[in-house]
Amino acid sequence: MEQVGAAALPAIIGAILVFGFLKGIEVFDTFLTGAREGIETSFHILPTLIGLILAVNMVRESGLLDMLCSLVAPAAQMIGISPEIAPLALLRPVSGSGSSAYTLSLLKAFGPDSETGKIASVLSSSTETTFYAVAVYFGACHYKKLYYTIPAALLGDVAAVVLSILTVKWLG
Repeated sequence: MEQVGAAALPAIIGAILVFGFLKGIEVFDTFLTGAREGIETSFHILPTLIGLILAVNMVRESGLLDMLCSLVAPAAQMIGISPEIAPLALLRPVSGSGSSAYTLSLLKAFGPDSETGKIASVLSSSTETTFYAVAVYFGACHYKKLYYTIPAALLGDVAAVVLSILTVKWLG
């Protein structure tokens, strides 16, 4: 089976080259054009990404995340979930790597088969890093009016948190 997986990428590249040749497309020139446009796009979104990374670090280092988690913890305990899920729910829309590391720490602390581990796993795979996605996609096209995007995306994140908890409680 490993041989099939190892041959997949060269087979796909070969198929693209053959298809391009049959269609009369200058494959290498097209590749260079795409690479050039990709680099230009990277330079356009770089300031937005730097601002986002700075904001994430400021939220973490300032203690704002801890303060928000301490405010949410009593509500989490009241509905019968581990308060350790709150930081994940708050961190996930902001930082993919931070939330992945936090999910891993939850799995190590509580175990993957625990209710907390299951909720963390479902939540991590059910949400998007909202602010990163908005920064990349909207930054790439220089779109600045986010009147409905951020509230709708955050509403989706809230729905993912609620449905992750309900799903694990129901099927768990």
